[in-house]
Amino acid sequence: MSNYDYDLFTIGAGSGGVRASRLAASYGAKVCVAEEYRAGGTCVIRGCVPKKLFVYASHFSEEFEDANAYGWSVPETAFDWSMLIANKDKEIGRLEGIYKSVLANAGAEFVQSRAVLKDAHTVHIEAENRDVSAEKILIAAGGTPWLPSDLKGVEHAITSNEAFHLETFPKKIVVVGGGYIAVEFAGIFNGLGADVTLLHRRNHVLKAFDAELGDVLLEEMQKKGVTLCLGKTIESIDLDGGTKKATLNDGQVLEADQIMFAVGRVPNTSGIGLENAGVELGKGGEVIVDEFSRSNVNHIFAVGDVTDRLQLTPVAIREGAAFAETEFNNNPQAMDHRNVATAIFSQPPIGTVGLSEEQALEECGEIDIYKSTFRPLKHTLTGRDETTLMKLLVDPKSNRVLGCHIVGPDSGEMIQCLGIAVKMGATKQDFDATVAVHPTSAEELVTLRDKVTRKKTAGATAAAT
Repeated sequence: MSNYDYDLFTIGAGSGGVRASRLAASYGAKVCVAEEYRAGGTCVIRGCVPKKLFVYASHFSEEFEDANAYGWSVPETAFDWSMLIANKDKEIGRLEGIYKSVLANAGAEFVQSRAVLKDAHTVHIEAENRDVSAEKILIAAGGTPWLPSDLKGVEHAITSNEAFHLETFPKKIVVVGGGYIAVEFAGIFNGLGADVTLLHRRNHVLKAFDAELGDVLLEEMQKKGVTLCLGKTIESIDLDGGTKKATLNDGQVLEADQIMFAVGRVPNTSGIGLENAGVELGKGGEVIVDEFSRSNVNHIFAVGDVTDRLQLTPVAIREGAAFAETEFNNNPQAMDHRNVATAIFSQPPIGTVGLSEEQALEECGEIDIYKSTFRPLKHTLTGRDETTLMKLLVDPKSNRVLGCHIVGPDSGEMIQCLGIAVKMGATKQDFDATVAVHPTSAEELVTLRDKVTRKKTAGATAAAT
């Protein structure tokens, strides 16, 4: 019989923590999960799910415009922000209930409370003012938006957390950042009718992805009416009545109803007592773990954004499942973080899997690039100026597809299936041998023939057709 109150105590009821806890409980472990905010974590409560609902809402402005080209007469339209918020909140509440039910049905205990480690095996549950012991502890507290604390007037800014709950729709908004959250929200607010400025300290966006994707996206965002303010930073924010004024490093002043920072997220490790247990953290506050999500303390583990490996919900889920299989089902598994497909729900959206062009050149020294840009069939009638990009990166030695990148409608749906091919090591011949589905945008991926060969050189990258 165990000398501990629980076999597993999990801090955080997000996607990774819930998956790990549910599986561990199903394998017979006595499990307790503590969550200080709401079950579901960032993705369900104030991340992927509500964001995707907002993306859907923002698409209707163009859909109403395009309908006329297909014979539909659409009467004057009006957007109701409060209705969107209310419907979103209802759905998020439903999903939160499902997460709690999943834990309960598996036999895991759920506690609505902040939990803090007192030592390597003891957890203090603040809401109940009691201590419990656990044989194993899983840290799954996720991440939180980063704000520049030393910026004058930063208290007047919002992050994605607050963007989901604004009482009044901002007619004018400045979105600060160049990552996927920034470009997604710029597209959302623009599509819903706001005057949007995307402000970024660099001249390019999406630095973690293939550089061409960011370049194409910026061109498309400008076509849709987003104002780009690149290579600049905010020096201070002032509140003038109901208007927020951002003074930039070049003296320019941007006025807006809201200024939203989307400049990255940091692991949510502060204040949960990891130092009391001797858990080692990295420079960014992330829990340092091995391939089995084990920290330097043998019985303390961490999954998801708190480890800062890949900040993606499906990755956290897979890490959580691998942890439960390894520790509670005698089935050792390690999450494979290579060739993870992902989508950016910008407008237009992006789907990507595998190596970027820059990474492929660094790894292989020489690559073949197959690429196509075209107007989607839908817009041959609407006349909308929108470009789709499809790009395959191939190793000329093995002919294996190293990366697949798409900018355009339904790219998120396409990349899920393409991820299987890239993960399995499909070659360009495999793509060529696949019969196209016509008429679709996706058929371009199996009909690409023209290539450009690029070679890495000492000072630059050389290209030859």
